[in-house]
Amino acid sequence: MYKYLTDDQIKANYAAAKQTYALLGVDTDKALKDAAAVPLSLHCWQGDDVTGFEKATDGLTGGIMATGNHPGRAQNGEQLRADLDLAASLIPGTKKVNLHALYAETEGKKVPRDEVGPEHFTKWIAWAKKAKLGLDFNPSYFSHPLAASGFTLSHADKKTREFWIRNGIQSRKIATAMGKATGMPAVNNQWIPDGSKDLPADRLSPRLRLKDSLDAIFAEKADPKLLIDAVESKLFGIGSESYVVGSHEFYTAYAVQNQMPLCLDMGHFHPTETIADKISGLLPFVPGLLLHVSRGVRWDSDHVVIYNEDVQAVFNEINRSGAWKKVWVALDFFDASINRIMAWTVGARAARKAMLSALLEPAKLLKDEEKAGHFGARLALMEELKNLPLTAVWDQLCLDQGVPTGTNWINVSDKYEADVLLKR
Repeated sequence: MYKYLTDDQIKANYAAAKQTYALLGVDTDKALKDAAAVPLSLHCWQGDDVTGFEKATDGLTGGIMATGNHPGRAQNGEQLRADLDLAASLIPGTKKVNLHALYAETEGKKVPRDEVGPEHFTKWIAWAKKAKLGLDFNPSYFSHPLAASGFTLSHADKKTREFWIRNGIQSRKIATAMGKATGMPAVNNQWIPDGSKDLPADRLSPRLRLKDSLDAIFAEKADPKLLIDAVESKLFGIGSESYVVGSHEFYTAYAVQNQMPLCLDMGHFHPTETIADKISGLLPFVPGLLLHVSRGVRWDSDHVVIYNEDVQAVFNEINRSGAWKKVWVALDFFDASINRIMAWTVGARAARKAMLSALLEPAKLLKDEEKAGHFGARLALMEELKNLPLTAVWDQLCLDQGVPTGTNWINVSDKYEADVLLKR
């Protein structure tokens, strides 16, 4: 059994840390409140390796791959929701759950993707309302016979294209119903795997078709209190190494032209390229950003998020830009080689800790030194800030939110694995 500090020790450490941060003009009580208020969307597909409930026999397609065979994968909606319940109980702060169309529950009936509607997510919606969770959504343009060619919304065949357009339209109806039921706007993100393994001769035509398809999907205006539309780019994928129709340039232009949020996935760019600097570069031109927090290792490998410099830089940039109300944060990774609830929890706690750290940064002090031309002091402060007692404030956040502190949550996860997961 892992042991950690007592509640009294955590409170004493926080009191000391509060004084330290106050010397820099930081109100830790406010940072705790603000960090807990930012919605963090947990991706359901970590719990079942992106399998879904369609009972497909040909496995994952569209450049998606979950590796590993750790026991205990969720095999139906009840199991997946139970696993999410446990993960949510270990993660501090406001939470949402992100769903894909292939997680529809159709009571054993075969329902085509383009006919999946809100009625097939009633169990998810009822569960989310009871658990006081928001919901987000994604149309699933992969792992389907009509996606086998590697093209969906940009497909040269009109009938195939129209099928996926209907899928996209239905996804917006589902997300709207989710937003209405939960009282939190549902983010509906459009990502397609369309692209070519080798060099195409015609790069323009698929992009013109994609533009027309997106225009058809978004033809009906959304109520922003219920539905937030976003579009997501990618640099390359397995099977689309040479050409991706929905590139960063394409979707940036589309989002600016149509004034809609753009999704930035941390794994969808060059291996050494980070998205932190893109945040302030895009916010003057789009109404908001959807961030998919992930961790690529050498490629878009969707490793479990950890608390590292890349993640911290993203949340620092949001905070320094005063953009918390213009950014939606979701996790996107899947690791089948370890306990899946641990994967969720490690990633979500890392993201929340980075949010807290950003909110504890004396951003005004750094900017004041910059405005005064004290660049040496600015750099020195950034280095000294790394030594501040973040852990003491993090423990207090977990304590305030009623979730396990320190390593205590590992004990909870281990017990659930022994009692539930290993018996599946």
